[in-house]
Amino acid sequence: MNIDSQRQAAVDACLDKVRGEIAQDGVTRDALARVSKHLVNLASQAELFTESQFPPPSGGERSTVYRLSEDDDHSNALYVVSERSGVASPPHDHKTWAVIAGIKGEELNRLYDRLDDGSEDGKGEIKQRTEVVIQKGVGVAYMPEDIHSIHCFTEQPTVTLHLYGRAIDRQTDRIRFNTETGTTEYFTPNEIR
Repeated sequence: MNIDSQRQAAVDACLDKVRGEIAQDGVTRDALARVSKHLVNLASQAELFTESQFPPPSGGERSTVYRLSEDDDHSNALYVVSERSGVASPPHDHKTWAVIAGIKGEELNRLYDRLDDGSEDGKGEIKQRTEVVIQKGVGVAYMPEDIHSIHCFTEQPTVTLHLYGRAIDRQTDRIRFNTETGTTEYFTPNEIR
């Protein structure tokens, strides 16, 4: 079996488990914690996600995003993401559940609490609650309303798996937060390869 077939078999097996977890309990923190364990297990098979198969950012690119799988209804969308050193995202939500697991390098995720009730359009006050470093053997899960930012400080590009309840290019309603001005705006989806 070649590497592409091995990877597809591993991805399919992981996503079957993920679908089972969500079908059993719905989208809960406990279910997503179990999903995170499945994704960390997949990410631990680094030989399936080599640089030759998933080239890191080059030239002026800040990151590369490769779609591995997506259900016909655009759910359970899985990606390999590589980001170069110095890349950071603003605090944002996804309006769907998300799980990230490390393959290579270190990706700092900062998690935030929303301080306002979200009733005023274009306004949003947040405060950092904690942070976690995503690396090999480490995953993190987010509920649809959770807010996080990503920061890559390692010298080499990071490589992570990102799994979403709804495909990235369908996340047109996610919001980013400006911590200096207390404002929000829609956050354009990433480009997918």
